[in-house]
Amino acid sequence: MKKTKIIYWIFTVLLIALMLMSAVTSFMPNPQGEAMMKTIGYPYDVLYLLSVAKILGIIALLVPGFSRLKEWAYAGFTFDLIGATYAFIMVGTPIADLVFMLAGLVFVFGSYISHHKLLREKRA
Repeated sequence: MKKTKIIYWIFTVLLIALMLMSAVTSFMPNPQGEAMMKTIGYPYDVLYLLSVAKILGIIALLVPGFSRLKEWAYAGFTFDLIGATYAFIMVGTPIADLVFMLAGLVFVFGSYISHHKLLREKRA
């Protein structure tokens, strides 16, 4: 159980760091962010909505209990990362430039899988 808990926290901290960095930088004046959103065809204001959702998802992962809320947070992070990856691929961004989003998916799945493994170990 100790090994699983360490793996869970490593993936979860990396996921939280990635999402927090993404959310915080979206609230700052960012000409690169505006250009990025224009490239993929979304209005810049969508970043504010996504940033608030990311912060709420981070809180959901950190608060003990609320397993259904954690499931929604994992789903939201997955949809966010898959949607962003898809949008960038559709405008011709090379896969090598999408490394943060693909790493984020690894962090989401690593945290999710180890979270459920911890729950099974607690029940046993």
